[in-house]
Amino acid sequence: MVEHGDIVFVDHPKYYQKALLSAATIIIIPEELLVPEGKSLLVHPKPFDAFNFLLKHFAAEQTLKDAWIHVSAKVYPNVYLGKNVRIEENCVIHAGAHIADHTHLESGVIIGPNSVIGYDAFYYKKKPEGYDRLNSSGGVHIESNVEIGALCTIDRGVTGVTRIGKGTKIDNQVHIGHDTQIGTNTLIAAGCGISGCVEIGNNVTIWGQVGMASGVKVHDNAVILGQSGVTKNVPEGAEYFGTPAGPSKDKYTELVYLRNQVKN
Repeated sequence: MVEHGDIVFVDHPKYYQKALLSAATIIIIPEELLVPEGKSLLVHPKPFDAFNFLLKHFAAEQTLKDAWIHVSAKVYPNVYLGKNVRIEENCVIHAGAHIADHTHLESGVIIGPNSVIGYDAFYYKKKPEGYDRLNSSGGVHIESNVEIGALCTIDRGVTGVTRIGKGTKIDNQVHIGHDTQIGTNTLIAAGCGISGCVEIGNNVTIWGQVGMASGVKVHDNAVILGQSGVTKNVPEGAEYFGTPAGPSKDKYTELVYLRNQVKN
């Protein structure tokens, strides 16, 4: 998520105002515009390429340290640990897991077999010659007593941190995209695909095979029923269902109406 002091890029007029009104301090943009107070513009004909250059340049200057593992943590065979990894007390990392650079696991975290924590963001720009990948230099922070099942993937932030809140439980084969923020004591069932830059609150329940579009926000205590496609924000305490997802009572009413129309 963008914070004060960050630098972002924007290369389409549709998103100029969103970038200018964001918390970012520096915006790379292809044309001169009125500069909001407290911000700076870097005008460049190819903002994506300029941003990628800065990521690669400053990532190369980072001094990476070996992984730090608390003596009480249990790391099974065939686990890969990257640089600047921190694993605190009583963590359990099962066989075959890949814990990439800049990952922090707080106490009591469990990582299931063959899960990948901290892989690069799925972020590309389409060019005439093909897709150009956006470099990732961020990390993953998993708070205490989080459990992550087998064959899950949690992508690291592009420049910031993908965060999983305290006490959250994630089932097998779940994907969580870059820079997503998940609150405390949230439950995510198997087969869910959560895009990048999603915000999920505290005590949220997400049942199996739910898909979420980039940038949506799910507020505290919400419930998303299985096989739903979430494309818009979900209010606090709401129960959503369907594709596109909406209040479950409304969706059930729609299904009953459609079924009656078929019968008639």
